Amino acid sequence: MAFTATMLSWSIIEYGGRMEGRVHDARAAVRWATDYLLKAATATPGTLYVGVGDADADHRCWERPEDMDTPRTVYSVSASAPGSDVAGETAAALAAASVVFKAADPAYSRRLVAAARDVMAFAWKHQGKYSDHVGGGVSNYYPSYSGYTDELLWGSAWLLWATKNTSYLNDLISLGANDGVDMFSWDNKLAGARVLLSRRSLLNGDKRLDSFTRQAEDFICRVLPKSTSPSSTTPYTPGGLMHRSGNANLQYVTSASFLLTTYAKYMAAAKKRTLSCQNLPVTYKALRALAKRQVDYVLGANPLGMSYMVGYGARYPRRIHHRASSMPSVAAHPARIGCQEGFDGYLYAPGDNPNVLAGAVVGGPDENDAFADDRADYARSEPTTYTSAPLVGCLAYFAGSYKNK
Repeated sequence: MAFTATMLSWSIIEYGGRMEGRVHDARAAVRWATDYLLKAATATPGTLYVGVGDADADHRCWERPEDMDTPRTVYSVSASAPGSDVAGETAAALAAASVVFKAADPAYSRRLVAAARDVMAFAWKHQGKYSDHVGGGVSNYYPSYSGYTDELLWGSAWLLWATKNTSYLNDLISLGANDGVDMFSWDNKLAGARVLLSRRSLLNGDKRLDSFTRQAEDFICRVLPKSTSPSSTTPYTPGGLMHRSGNANLQYVTSASFLLTTYAKYMAAAKKRTLSCQNLPVTYKALRALAKRQVDYVLGANPLGMSYMVGYGARYPRRIHHRASSMPSVAAHPARIGCQEGFDGYLYAPGDNPNVLAGAVVGGPDENDAFADDRADYARSEPTTYTSAPLVGCLAYFAGSYKNK
């Protein structure tokens, strides 16, 4: 949720001017998340609440939100049970949102940045992986595979932008987070932090951040197709889609596309015409073109003619892995549907979902561009907010660029 809020905020910061009237809806969506995160960060001094509900118990049920009766246990991190990763991401979300609301709601912006400072200080002071300390099955579903150095970098980078306080610059330079990466996700923030920091390097001429610009370009060279970049480590499907994983692959596609679009924007503003991938020049226009091909593929320009955004286009997934979408509404079926009753009655039942979850983006096709539209295939049919959030920025950019074409 925090990563979703950060990426939606970044989308507004970079591309809000192209959202026209919809920017108000985008801000409202961010505020919905940050109101919750503010409460989680400030309700109890020294404690950050990071989850509600036992994940194992919840996954043993297939039921509507209105019928849920699984334990609503609350989980938190603290000095004795640290979680620098979840704290760093929460700080990033609050700081990024403070930039979004700086002009629209200055008082709210100040609250956000004050909470972000406190949460970031906690992340640095009490270092550890949250999935080592939080119960409720978190380690079975959302463990911190990448550790927490990336979130310390990411959170500090956003606070540097939000506060202009150079102590955050000193913090992030001290991290020495030099790992090469070829993906950007809710778990691994290194590529996103590097692109974010490259903005200050390219546009403000801050030489102290030049190393992050080089690392951002290394990431880009790794995600470009092999035909463009000899250092590519990213497989593509025959139809031209990046394919990083068999599980929720489109999250990596939308997040990489956002970084490609945004870095291209920075290059253009800095009048930096090309970057180099092992001495092969790559233009910022090539980055935009690749991002556009990925976004177009998601929206239906693919071998199946399938839009992977629910409700968009003539053909889209009708049997997504989503409990509320797959089960009748309370208005249509007032009687309670039990925890186990939902599996045979709805998850494994044939037929389309009764409720269209408009705008949701699913996990997407396999490495051969095939998609079964199978509700039980959560790896390809489950939508996530952290897949949709980076796509918002891409869509706003391309809508603004191509609206007259």
